[in-house]
Amino acid sequence: LPYYIGGVIKERSKLLVQTAEKLYQRFRLDVRPESEVTRIDREQKKVIIDHHGKCYDETYDVLILSTGAHPMRPPIEGVDQADNLFTLRDVPDAERIVQYLQQHKADRAVIVGAGFIGIEMAENLAERGIKVTIVEREHQVLPPLDPEMAIMIEDELKKHDIEVLKGKTVTGFEEKGAVLVLDDGTRKQTDLTLLSVGVVPESSLADHAGLALGIRRSISVNDQLRTSDPNIYAIGDAIEVAQTVGGRSAVIPLASPANRQGRMVADILSGMKRSYKGTLGTSIVKAFDLSAAVTGLSEKLLQRYNIPYEALHTSPPNHATYYPGSLQMTLKLLFDPESGKVLGAQAVGEKGIDKTIDVLATAIHGQMTVNDLTELELAYAPPFNSAKAPINLIGYASENLLDGKVQSVQWNEVDQLVEHGALLIDVRTEQEYEDGTIPGAVNIPLDDLRERLSEIPKNRDLIVTCRVGLRGYLAARILAQKGYSVKNLDGGYKLYHSVFPEKIK
Repeated sequence: LPYYIGGVIKERSKLLVQTAEKLYQRFRLDVRPESEVTRIDREQKKVIIDHHGKCYDETYDVLILSTGAHPMRPPIEGVDQADNLFTLRDVPDAERIVQYLQQHKADRAVIVGAGFIGIEMAENLAERGIKVTIVEREHQVLPPLDPEMAIMIEDELKKHDIEVLKGKTVTGFEEKGAVLVLDDGTRKQTDLTLLSVGVVPESSLADHAGLALGIRRSISVNDQLRTSDPNIYAIGDAIEVAQTVGGRSAVIPLASPANRQGRMVADILSGMKRSYKGTLGTSIVKAFDLSAAVTGLSEKLLQRYNIPYEALHTSPPNHATYYPGSLQMTLKLLFDPESGKVLGAQAVGEKGIDKTIDVLATAIHGQMTVNDLTELELAYAPPFNSAKAPINLIGYASENLLDGKVQSVQWNEVDQLVEHGALLIDVRTEQEYEDGTIPGAVNIPLDDLRERLSEIPKNRDLIVTCRVGLRGYLAARILAQKGYSVKNLDGGYKLYHSVFPEKIK
């Protein structure tokens, strides 16, 4: 829908996969548009339907609820008087926004919420020549990602002249929505505002029917997607699901799981044995020239759930570097520190992000370990991949941690460790070091390291860093074999610089 609003998808008809007439013609499905089920009578096994004020009922043997979710509309002062305020759920919502933009000169827009829809809308409104401001309550864009990955998308937005206000909330609308008031007193002029602060499961019908509800008032279902009434199933954005990793209850409103759930219920009703194995939350978003993707649990969720993990970052090329057009991506892998089982992954870059995250989603679904990633045989030719694919490389690097060949330090730990006495050694070249380094680092290039060991005290903890981690790993191995206590800065200077550009010397 954002791409229809932005003019990338030019014809409304392209948004409609099927029509009621075609569904009847091909499948003999009786689809009734503009008809609302207002009540479920579980005892009589019937539903009451309202069609333009005329009510009638239909009986059922089995009922399937696919009521979806509706956009949150917080009770903000002045929200009901704002006539330039929109949410985006369906095609009519998109048409209303397009019509508004055609009828009004919109120079400025505010998007409240920096999730996937918010980011897509920011790009598409900007492509229409509108000055866009994003207001996000969290201290990062794309909250499903971890902050050091999300910052790359934020930088891309800013590069395209999008203003990003983090850690802010909207407290009021004034002048019929022409002015937004933020919690710090800031007032933003706007010609159009999009509320994109998440969705709420549409469970009122199920609730009034007495069906059991789960977290966030979602519809509770078992692994066959059956509700607390054995004759009623529920699928899609309205239901509570189990997370594939960890099995905790969650509401994960995504199109792919909803489609799979629909087929699964059809199979079950046809007498086939099926069970829903949970939702990974695999997602991807485009932000101008970059894409960001996530699958499984983030580091934030692993910490919240008290699940032990190791985190590792790599920056591999999307294909062989000697073939023209090679571009670097940033990958993050989260895995169990004992078994090596893959728990989650994130990726940001220009190309190859979808392919990479899909393989890692498959690995999590198959309960694979980082050792398994090293053994994957993936399609290779220089225009498409490297002989050691990004998946293999992050598997090797994670295996090194798992096997105890190296210990790592994270981007958000290094400053404090240096402050408490650790010696940070930058093993990049002299020129790289002079172009910018992490505060407190001393420069000993990797190729000079063996000859300059006398300069390195053995009574201090060492941290080595390079650009992305590989040379740091080699330096850590050399120093460890010489008896030093040493750790490698995960993700290297590149990751640290992307998060803390203001600290670079």
